[in-house]
Amino acid sequence: MTSITEDLAALLGTISQPGDFFTAGTTELLAPLLTVEGVGSVALPLLPVQAQQLVAVAEPAPYGRGEATVFDPAVRRCWQIGPERVRISGRHWAETLRTIMARAADGLGVSDPISAEFYKLLVYDPGSFFVGHRDTEKAPGMFATLLVVLPSQFSGGALVVRHKDREVQLDMVADDPAEAAFAAFYADCVHEVLPVTDGYRITLVYNLVRGGRGRLPEPPDYDTQQARAAELLAAWRNEPPEAEGRSEKLVYLLEHAYTPAELGFPALKGADAAIAGVLAAAAPRARCDLHLAMLTIEENGSAEYSASYGSRRRHWEDDEDNFEAGDVDDRSVVLSDWRRPDGGACVLGEIPVEEQEFSPPNACEDLTPDEQEFHEATGNEGVSFDRTYRRAALVLWPTDRMFAVLSQAGLAVTVPYLEDLCQRWADSGAGPEAPLWQETRDLAGHMLARWPEPPRYGRDDGKPTDEARVLDVLSRLGDTDTIESVLTQVIAGGSYETNDNTAILRALGELEQRRVSRLIERIADGTAASVFGAVADLLRRAAAEWPDLAAGLAGAATRLVKALPGDPTPGATDWYRPTRSRVDHRFVADLLLGAAAIDAGIAQRAVTHILAQPTRYGMDAVLVPALRQLVAAGPIESEAIELLRFACLAHLRARAAEELSPPADWRRANDLGCNCARCAELGRFLANPATKEWALRAAETDRRHVADTIRQAKCDLDQTTDKRGRPYSLVCTKNQNSYERRAKQRRQDLDDLALFAG
Repeated sequence: MTSITEDLAALLGTISQPGDFFTAGTTELLAPLLTVEGVGSVALPLLPVQAQQLVAVAEPAPYGRGEATVFDPAVRRCWQIGPERVRISGRHWAETLRTIMARAADGLGVSDPISAEFYKLLVYDPGSFFVGHRDTEKAPGMFATLLVVLPSQFSGGALVVRHKDREVQLDMVADDPAEAAFAAFYADCVHEVLPVTDGYRITLVYNLVRGGRGRLPEPPDYDTQQARAAELLAAWRNEPPEAEGRSEKLVYLLEHAYTPAELGFPALKGADAAIAGVLAAAAPRARCDLHLAMLTIEENGSAEYSASYGSRRRHWEDDEDNFEAGDVDDRSVVLSDWRRPDGGACVLGEIPVEEQEFSPPNACEDLTPDEQEFHEATGNEGVSFDRTYRRAALVLWPTDRMFAVLSQAGLAVTVPYLEDLCQRWADSGAGPEAPLWQETRDLAGHMLARWPEPPRYGRDDGKPTDEARVLDVLSRLGDTDTIESVLTQVIAGGSYETNDNTAILRALGELEQRRVSRLIERIADGTAASVFGAVADLLRRAAAEWPDLAAGLAGAATRLVKALPGDPTPGATDWYRPTRSRVDHRFVADLLLGAAAIDAGIAQRAVTHILAQPTRYGMDAVLVPALRQLVAAGPIESEAIELLRFACLAHLRARAAEELSPPADWRRANDLGCNCARCAELGRFLANPATKEWALRAAETDRRHVADTIRQAKCDLDQTTDKRGRPYSLVCTKNQNSYERRAKQRRQDLDDLALFAG
């Protein structure tokens, strides 16, 4: 039994005739010499003053109705100047026109020689348009019309071309003033020009004429292939999710090379254009979406020398043919630079491709890399290579599986897309019954099903996390069920940081209070051991936000206290513990503020645990700063906080009672960790009460060793290097840093005593 990837590729392989009913693009333009009778030379890009002069000498453009020629501004409003009054010349114009004709013939699938007969010059001023119509045969052998839009500033005026049940809209604007836009379409196609809204558009109209005799070219007819493609795509779309080997999307590589700058459906060449046309007609019938994208494959791995060992160094710089790529260690396959058939904006980012999604399955075999680079062996690393392949591709997926495709790309793509959907829903002013509301909710569900594993390390870049951004979207939607799923599966599952709490509280505010306490307890149960700081902050803020809910938060507070770092059992240690939170004063203050508001007994157990672990919960590093924060929060009736206050006061009073006076002589502490000869000499200098300065004249390695010893022992010494003579000297001068640090600490202790005693 064949698969959709094989069947679709086989079908598209039968499309040997290139071309479509239209073609369009831009080309570089070396400005021609354009002369118009009654105006003279016309400068390009077209200036408004000259556009007005052209309108002044032009006549209203008529249109054909049967055998009659009719002027009706309700049907056609623009200005024409006949070919006898227009002269186009210049050294490069003939070559430019030949280039445009060749691209038009290729795009229309015409292999016979053709010529272009200049028909007229049209000027569209603001408000000009032409309703849908078909061109009549204006010359023997005419089979198509070619439009060349010369550089000018205008907006609007898009060209719409229809053939059977297909329609394209071409804006005919060249962004670069050194380019011209062109479009060609078969004469039997219905086409119209939408109103020009601003500026002036100047267009050269040519009749494309087939040389020789015989039947005139006709638009390629792929009705059979379109019907079969629609049938295959519909069957694929209806496959159940659990079907073996089912792919989320299909990726078909194109034959021609395209750069991201030129990528677009109108710019496709030859058979690529024909295949895109077949799929553009078939995809909507099968309720599938079609896009054009750039496929990038990046590979790296090990390489081997192909030349002799003796020649590898000599030839490295100028001959990488001496190396062969070996096994691929890492491979990345992604789609980017998305384009839609209608030319509309596409906000998709990089989306990965799985091997089973290529049509045919072996599409990437025997590709030639666009870039390949070898890296010479260094240290323990052998020779390696990097290579990159780039190809344009047509990409299909069922319309109702778009979010599954997006989810393959991960949160970097889906989170911005989710926010965009939500904003569009909000801007529409609609309610939950709107399709955009449901689409936003559906995408969130797909993202939830593919949510990545929790990070091993905390994120502290100051930016909103993906979890917070998703919760904010769900809060705007008021989608309480999905909010609960995110909180239980993602947040309680470990993807949680302190700066998520604002979004979590906002989301919890959308729920009934009975659900709020249960969900906070679930979060504490799943994360208190690893992100206790985040849970403490959440409990403090939740207790302040919902005072009536305090009793319901007791379960979460109990779980947090049980998960506190440090084993209160005498002599026990927990030196290793995977955690992304830090034991600091903010955590202790949040813990006690929250626990005190929830349950006095829980707060008491928390303080008892903390005070039993003086090494982990240091007085100066953690507890005294935490008490400052608690005092700043205002009067709090809490026996637990009083216990902390008494402990801090005892610590500060004991230190304040210690004697503090500056050194009486030059004797300094000698707690060195090294007994080498150089450091012994340093020790004697530190112990000498009469010597203030010492110079060590020694080699740089000895000087560096002594300097490291001084730094590790925190000696009261200033160090400089005397570079007079060789070797240099390390000059050490005694200071009073230890005393000054203690004096500064004493001043802070006295301030804290006054603050805490009050």
